[in-house]
Amino acid sequence: MTSKSIWFFSQIIKRHGGASQLRSFVRCSSCAAEGAVVPPLHSSITAEQAVKLWTQYFTLQGISEPLLSSQYIIAHALGRKTLDAVDRRRLRDPLTDRERDKVWKLCSKRLTSMPVQYVIEEWDFRDLTLKMTPPVFIPRPETEELVGLVLEDLRLMLGESYGTDLRCLEVGCGSGAVSLSLLHDIPHLRVLALDQSQAAVCLTLENACRLGLQDRLEVQHLDVMGDADTILNKCGPIHFLVSNPPYLLSKDMQSLQTEILQFEDHAALDGGSDGLSVIRSILALASQLLIERGRVYLEVAPCHPPIIQQLIEERMPELLYLETRCDLTNRPRFCILQRKGKDD
Repeated sequence: MTSKSIWFFSQIIKRHGGASQLRSFVRCSSCAAEGAVVPPLHSSITAEQAVKLWTQYFTLQGISEPLLSSQYIIAHALGRKTLDAVDRRRLRDPLTDRERDKVWKLCSKRLTSMPVQYVIEEWDFRDLTLKMTPPVFIPRPETEELVGLVLEDLRLMLGESYGTDLRCLEVGCGSGAVSLSLLHDIPHLRVLALDQSQAAVCLTLENACRLGLQDRLEVQHLDVMGDADTILNKCGPIHFLVSNPPYLLSKDMQSLQTEILQFEDHAALDGGSDGLSVIRSILALASQLLIERGRVYLEVAPCHPPIIQQLIEERMPELLYLETRCDLTNRPRFCILQRKGKDD
């Protein structure tokens, strides 16, 4: 720990600890590894005080979203998902030694720029709580919108037959967020989920077992760009394909936040020079695997929809580009395509 860090914590401890606690803290801190933060020994601190302390320290160290980071971590240490779920009186009670040690341990991880989702090892996605481990891609809010779009579209398209004997292919399952949300909401749906990362395959399977959804899910360690023949052999006709593929342009990768570059799988982000390397392979598979008028739902970069529409119209006569949908920030984010029927 740096002298600047020790000074910062000393000011906090002085307010509610005293000289002996300060001496203990500085003595232990001088023995800690660089970047690790040792909790103040024999010093009482409440959850509210810990939130304020760590918010200030995260800010000092340039950690993104300092307040939210401290709130999520301390709520997790108290056995809750948010501080709003903690009794107000509990927030003013001193942390137990075990709680305090856990807060310091987790906050020290956050100081390395590790994303909060990896620090607390879980995150909510729609109605599900999923385990999160690096380097598996962390699902973003836009992908929750993608799932909502799929569910809404399928209900409108299928009507009374919604949820009966449907088959789905997901390309790039990551933590399993999309497949598991769809399985949770659609009765009788069966999903084949693929990922090029073995870590992602294992995490999807673990999350499926935790949620009791493993019986309708098959997960395969396959790369859509290199294993197309294997995928065609393993996957029968499907009603729809859904994917949040790597779609960032390679030249934009280095502009990402440090915590993304340092901890998340680059292969889940980098879509090649134009961001479409994986998407082209997905569309080629879709044209062979979809039943007539089966659909493709893609999350893409805002620059991609017109390019994908042109690609479909010029090179993929089996597919029909239906529409582009915007995300909550009004950016074109989702593409819906359909395999043509005999009458199209």
